[in-house]
Amino acid sequence: MEGDEAMTALPDHGWLDAHPPPGRARLFSVPHAKGDYTVEDWLRLPETGERIELIDGSFLVSPMPGYDHAIAAKRLLRILDDARPEDYEVVETGNLEVGEDGLIPDIVVGHAEAMLSGVSKLSSGDVVCVVEIVSPGKSSHRRDYEIKPPKYAAGGIPVFIRVELQGDGAPRVEVFNLGARGYELVAEAKAGDTLTVGIPYPVSFDPAALTGLRR
Repeated sequence: MEGDEAMTALPDHGWLDAHPPPGRARLFSVPHAKGDYTVEDWLRLPETGERIELIDGSFLVSPMPGYDHAIAAKRLLRILDDARPEDYEVVETGNLEVGEDGLIPDIVVGHAEAMLSGVSKLSSGDVVCVVEIVSPGKSSHRRDYEIKPPKYAAGGIPVFIRVELQGDGAPRVEVFNLGARGYELVAEAKAGDTLTVGIPYPVSFDPAALTGLRR
């Protein structure tokens, strides 16, 4: 109206100085390497919110997992953490040096002394169990079935657990112990069964607890 101050959607003068807009996402380029990338190169990568692993000298970028994957990881972490003795710790994801590879398991069970020492990565000798939850897609399936398990075994990690969220009887859980020729299946269970694991410490649960509404 006449005599009134003009209305505007713009903020008052000085408001933007006190409330700057969020910065744009920072993109980065991977430094060129004459040969294969190393664990040191991997550890120098900036945080991007993506899962970047070093496998066979190359960087492998994985998208953020789906919510069903994240919920299953959280619930299994709680089960493993509630059962652990005091000399172990359990975390969801974490940098793990396995030979010349830099891997990021979905769950890591390791020696508490090493995990509480403030390091940015663990060596495979610090870890007693790793868990991979399979995401949809051929590349994720191949990574969790064919690529990463032999590397964990070569690194001497005693126990490998794989969780499958799709297919008949899902969720299904497989437990492998390290033997003379690599990982050997020692226990498996589908939803509605009871899975009992004795190594690295005793724990029992129904895989159905990893998905669906809490009852």
